[in-house]
Amino acid sequence: MLQSIWDDIKQEFGYGNMIKRIIIVNVAVYVTVNLLWVIMIGSYPELYKGIVHFFSMPSDWLHLLTHPWAPLTHMFLHEGFFHILWNMLFLFWFGRIFGDLLGDRRVLPLYLIGGLGGAIFYFLAANLGAVPGTSFALGASAAVMAILVAAGMTAPDYQIRLLFLGNVKLKWIVVALVFMNVLGTRGISNVGGAWGHLGGIATGFLFAYRLQRGNDMTAPVARLIDKVTDFYHSLRQPKRKSRPGPRAAYRRGEKVKSGSRPSSASKKSSGKRAPKSVSHQEQLDAILDKIKDRGYNSLTQEEKEFLFNASNK
Repeated sequence: MLQSIWDDIKQEFGYGNMIKRIIIVNVAVYVTVNLLWVIMIGSYPELYKGIVHFFSMPSDWLHLLTHPWAPLTHMFLHEGFFHILWNMLFLFWFGRIFGDLLGDRRVLPLYLIGGLGGAIFYFLAANLGAVPGTSFALGASAAVMAILVAAGMTAPDYQIRLLFLGNVKLKWIVVALVFMNVLGTRGISNVGGAWGHLGGIATGFLFAYRLQRGNDMTAPVARLIDKVTDFYHSLRQPKRKSRPGPRAAYRRGEKVKSGSRPSSASKKSSGKRAPKSVSHQEQLDAILDKIKDRGYNSLTQEEKEFLFNASNK
């Protein structure tokens, strides 16, 4: 059974979308942290706290200088069950909408940028006296907020069905969450978390605002991720020595040996072009480009229905 579970996880991580991959990483870290809690909390409680704080975002600047990875690692770290449950549910619901509207490639970069925005807001608020005492921040809330707000700004009239409320437009969910977190900055508990959430909200707003004007904030991060991924694959798959011999080349969809010439039949057929039908992905890309240039409200009813059906697949 364990092998079957492991195979399912590897399959989802290898072939699933980026939302599923981020959820898998968060859940894996959560399980690891709670296993450490079970093992250490009775005999080594301080050691356990030290491990958690090692990866959490600190409010103390000296701790941050000695733990420069904390702004990145804290957004994948959870201790409480309901903390990770609601974060992953929100990420699954709204991340899927974001991926359908703006592309799966932008999901991880915005998640990272949103998490960093939350870390900056939390750190500044703590050092300006808005957060009492010395504390640590952890969790994916700010990163999830960035994705949610970006989806809401891109398609404000997109409707989702909520329990007990029915269909609700995305813009009202965004407004409600912003309002709740503004109130949370004056609350009596999790004040630092509320400031961190506002950092993610501000990041998502800035991303969507600049994207509508042709400037993609996630592009540099996506290129960096590609370089790291390529480097990792190059380490795992060393280059093979090339062997001498005939090589295959492709001309207009036909495979021919290098040095040979295509036959007269292939020359005749190459001059003809078959009518090209527009694929589902090409139609989806065209709609997303239209949203980027002129906004969601510029779509026709047919385009909105196509986008809605695509998001439900």
